[in-house]
Amino acid sequence: MSTDQPPEVAHIEIDRELCIGAATCVSLMPGVFKLDEEGKAIVIPGSKGANEALIAAAKSCPVKAIRLLAKDGKVIYPEPAPELPNIW
Repeated sequence: MSTDQPPEVAHIEIDRELCIGAATCVSLMPGVFKLDEEGKAIVIPGSKGANEALIAAAKSCPVKAIRLLAKDGKVIYPEPAPELPNIW
């Protein structure tokens, strides 16, 4: 595996507080995401998707409500903000 390839997506989380039901994830990955009765995105249980497509779907969310995690729990997307030194 190339070093610039992201790790395999092992877990998908959707922040329901952030989700506005734009459904861009559903449009890109209808076999993985759907809108529930409240109009919020959910992950279809047992669904799978290609890594690149899952990342594209997460990036399409206008409010960044989708988090993708690797097997080791590290966040794949959104990329963590860089740590800044304390400025006093």
